[in-house]
Amino acid sequence: MLDAAIKQQLESVFQDLGHSIELVVDPSDHEKQAELIEMLDDVAATSSDLNVTHTSNQAPTPRFAIHKDGKPTGIVFQGIPGGHEFTSFIVAILNVAGKGKLPDSGLQQRIQRIKAPLDVRTYISLSCEQCPTIVQAFNQIVLSYGEGLTHTMIDGAHIPEELEALGVQGVPSVWVGDEMIHSGRGNLAELIAKLEEKYVDASAPVKEKDLGHYGVAVLGGGPAGASAAIYSVRKGIKTILIAEKLGGQVQETKGIENLISVTYTEGPQLAANLYKHLQAYPVEILEHRRVSQVDDGDKKRVRLDSGEFFTCDSLIVATGAKWRELNIPGEKDYIGRGVAFCPHCDGPYYKDKKVAVIGGGNSGVEAAIDLAGICREVVLFEFLDKLKADEILISKVKSLPNVSIVTSAKTSQVVGNGEKVVAMKYQDRATDAEQTIDLDGIFVQIGLSPNSAIVKDLVEVNKFGEIVVDTKGRTSLGGIYAAGDVTTVPYKQIVIAMGEGAKVALTAFEDQMRK
Repeated sequence: MLDAAIKQQLESVFQDLGHSIELVVDPSDHEKQAELIEMLDDVAATSSDLNVTHTSNQAPTPRFAIHKDGKPTGIVFQGIPGGHEFTSFIVAILNVAGKGKLPDSGLQQRIQRIKAPLDVRTYISLSCEQCPTIVQAFNQIVLSYGEGLTHTMIDGAHIPEELEALGVQGVPSVWVGDEMIHSGRGNLAELIAKLEEKYVDASAPVKEKDLGHYGVAVLGGGPAGASAAIYSVRKGIKTILIAEKLGGQVQETKGIENLISVTYTEGPQLAANLYKHLQAYPVEILEHRRVSQVDDGDKKRVRLDSGEFFTCDSLIVATGAKWRELNIPGEKDYIGRGVAFCPHCDGPYYKDKKVAVIGGGNSGVEAAIDLAGICREVVLFEFLDKLKADEILISKVKSLPNVSIVTSAKTSQVVGNGEKVVAMKYQDRATDAEQTIDLDGIFVQIGLSPNSAIVKDLVEVNKFGEIVVDTKGRTSLGGIYAAGDVTTVPYKQIVIAMGEGAKVALTAFEDQMRK
């Protein structure tokens, strides 16, 4: 199953795992069982530390667990982890052996507070680009916790009846028992927070930790944040970078063809390169953290949701932006059950169904074009009286026979039956008439919202929530600077964010020298 090139790569990756790693397979009569065993045998053949064993526990679908030195780790794969999930499988082996990026001591302390036993299931699609992030994060949570916590990746393609019974209409979809605890995009910080909310005693105090004082603190690990941290530390300033995920929104960008001098790259690769560049310098990096509070003063005080806190002379906010939601009744209730944000991940779940796309910009029109090849019918909604996308995209979408366009439409409510989306209400802005359209799904494509909430009461922001900055990246409050998509600087582009990050770091250095 695996070609020679992949096997050679795995031989290098799995050199000296240092532990006996067993891929423990349950027998199954499923037609794909032989394919699973062939894959596992091929992977195991790349290292003397890997071997495949079999149990007598009959399973309805292909299924295997990963054991370490003869003991279960709590990591299970139900289905064949091919496609995007092949990486999750390989990363799981490395993590079980104690290799690769694992939660640091601060995150491990939070994970240990979770009440066990807990069996987590993540339903995925092998074509989903967001699913591996969730699968890998939960596997790392399980390894950090130890006995009592398990995680099973489940390929939804093998169990359509189970998905229908649960009402799953989007992936990744994370469940504990009969409750969905997460759906869609996410990161390790967000998942730990959700587990804490549900399965940690709220009265149990979080242990605080003083990280000390820094010359510069950068909030955000995307292009602007990485650039700011590198330029700061190169000036000899003690620098810390706080990020929910290194790479930020770049992680979710597929093809990048306009980063000057780089003909083509993809988001995850660029994010990896940013991290590699940061590691070349003595930048202290705390990933998978959320800032809970920022206090002004001669020294800015920053508190994290992990209980950690520190002070700094200069604070650079490069927190980027997130996908904008409609903020209408019913939307949050049906995320993952008819409301989706990624046509590439969730589109296949709406095959031969009727869906709406909200947003007439480039992303919305591109989503409608993509979904038209999968869905029976696509209805594209735009708030203004005409589409905002590039003309070439508008011409393409208008040529598709199963796409209709509704302009001057203000969405007002997502309608569900308790299990899934069944309709959407909107107002015709030309007549003020309330309309209802029967639908199976709604894809929201209305742009990005700046992540400025943590400092919006300290610095000036505009009506869109963007941080107002001067030509050098200074905010309205001395000692706080901002760069990238979170600011009023026009044109939200990677190359611009990188330049703005460098500029603001130089400004902070200049201001410190003047003091």
